[in-house]
Amino acid sequence: MKIGVLGGTFDPVHRGHILVAEAARDALSLSEVLVVPTGQPILKADERVTPAIHRLAMLRLAVAGIPWIKVSAMEIERNGPSYTVDTIAVLRKQRGDADDIYFIIGWDGLERFPEWREPERILSMCFIAAVPRPGFPRPDIRSMEKSVPGITKRLVFLDKPLTDINSTAIREKAAKGESIDNLVPGPVADYINEHKLYG
Repeated sequence: MKIGVLGGTFDPVHRGHILVAEAARDALSLSEVLVVPTGQPILKADERVTPAIHRLAMLRLAVAGIPWIKVSAMEIERNGPSYTVDTIAVLRKQRGDADDIYFIIGWDGLERFPEWREPERILSMCFIAAVPRPGFPRPDIRSMEKSVPGITKRLVFLDKPLTDINSTAIREKAAKGESIDNLVPGPVADYINEHKLYG
């Protein structure tokens, strides 16, 4: 089997996340995409992040009825900061060596991959599927190879989706009382309104 892993804060999950999962599934012939919300995001330590219980609930609402997308709470349930290397290690242990794991990441995140905890170990356990992000150039893989030897052989660049939806803009619109119905799945918009998450 081939499985995709899509991590992130998902604050909130939006239509762009679903498009990324669909594009990766189609391009890589994935059997399923596992969506893993972070517990304590390392790169957003100085930002206010919506409690995990709400982010997890919104994710489950967003993917209800999409059988090939699964939601995992493993990072939320794990104590301490969220590190991708730990998550991939758990999945590799669960799946064994027979399944291929593709960690799905945006071009902006890929640029910072050499700064992550144990990037070489991550590459030893999975492939990286990099999706474009409007406003971010395709990373220079030759310079990355110098920082993280072996990444060239474990990296797949995807050419879509090209979506500029982002969670920050959604939170700002919601805080102003503006409609976000075209940016997030309907049940997620209802949840945000009901719980007054960003108002």
